[in-house]
Amino acid sequence: MKFTSYWHDSTTPFSKAQEGPVEGSFDVAVIGGGFTGLNAARKLAKAGVRVALLEASTIAAGGSGRNGGHLNNGISHGYAEAKVHLGADRAHALYRAFDSSIDMIEDVIAEEGIDCNFRRAGKLKLASKPSHVKGLRANLDLIHKEVDADTRWIDKSDLPGEIGSQVFHGGMLYEKAAMMHMGRYAMGLADAAHRHGATMWEGAPVQARARSGNAWELTTPKGKLRAERIILATGAYSGQVKTAPFQWFRRRIIPVGSFIVATRPLSPEEVARTIPGNRNYVTTMNIGNYFRLSPDNRLIFGGRARFSAVSDQNSDAKSGRILCDGLARIFPHLADVQIDYCWGGLVGMTKDRYPRAGEHDGLIYGMGYSGHGAQMSTLIGQSLADMAMGRTDTNPLAGLDWPAIPAHSGKPWFLPLVGLWFGLKDRLS
Repeated sequence: MKFTSYWHDSTTPFSKAQEGPVEGSFDVAVIGGGFTGLNAARKLAKAGVRVALLEASTIAAGGSGRNGGHLNNGISHGYAEAKVHLGADRAHALYRAFDSSIDMIEDVIAEEGIDCNFRRAGKLKLASKPSHVKGLRANLDLIHKEVDADTRWIDKSDLPGEIGSQVFHGGMLYEKAAMMHMGRYAMGLADAAHRHGATMWEGAPVQARARSGNAWELTTPKGKLRAERIILATGAYSGQVKTAPFQWFRRRIIPVGSFIVATRPLSPEEVARTIPGNRNYVTTMNIGNYFRLSPDNRLIFGGRARFSAVSDQNSDAKSGRILCDGLARIFPHLADVQIDYCWGGLVGMTKDRYPRAGEHDGLIYGMGYSGHGAQMSTLIGQSLADMAMGRTDTNPLAGLDWPAIPAHSGKPWFLPLVGLWFGLKDRLS
């Protein structure tokens, strides 16, 4: 078993990063080499803007290369709740933004010729308990009426055509959801940004930011560069940037571990017995699971598993064992299947679980996707690029307040308590 992301291991790494020192003057510097930063750099470079991208590790080393491979439309924790929290107009706009971002991903893939196994598979949200059916159906009725006619209910009696498990009680199908190979998409974005003229460095974490005349000076271990505007696209990994200019974000982002295992490739008979619908699947538990097939027919099975802000081999292995137990409960016929990959990554959560994009103290930022970054980040990346070029009407999150989390300074000491709370809610639901 490999303790590495399947998306990383099955992708040719980016090979066009600068080998020399970080130096030069640019119109815009992008901090972060995930989907948000890469699409921002691509958009800016295409517009003729002198853009530099600084990645602390390697391209897609963070959440963009460590997720479950889903591009799910909709709002993860309920459209009705979003209407209450955000108001009807903003909730409607946010729901549409997720749809638009998946459309944009499809367009970018076609425009740049990226081979990443993109497919409109649909997402099936599965009722884990009989008591969950009523709420899930009510959510479906509201969504279908107000924002998404491409949704429908699947009764428990019809689930065998979708999933080879007896533990679910019906499901809500989102037809617009998609899937792709995350690593190949990331490398395709990086290649496109470079081809259009972006200058890109890996292994260049930003250590300091200071005013230098009418521009900003960014310091990295490899040198310094100047830029008139800065885009911050570090997501959950903002907490690892401990210099003073980024403290504001550390107090608003909760890094939470999300963990995944991938089986050996399944035979056609095993696929038919496991997920004949070949979609994205998520469960209704608060501490639930999500799964899909990889392009080579591995079952990619993930979930929160443990409420931890640490993702290393030891933490991933502990979580992997919990995930394997969950996989066996849902699919008993795969209880002894070989696991080829086990990995984890950090999800950037906000207190209310809605993403944020805007500008603070000279930093244009987009982050806090709260588990829906794979689908939303491409659109936000383009919005951040537009903001850097003076256009402010494409940001679906404009003006959304983002207060600090009380008693949080970047290290989420309260995660075990959150895990206990959600576990109790699952037991009582």
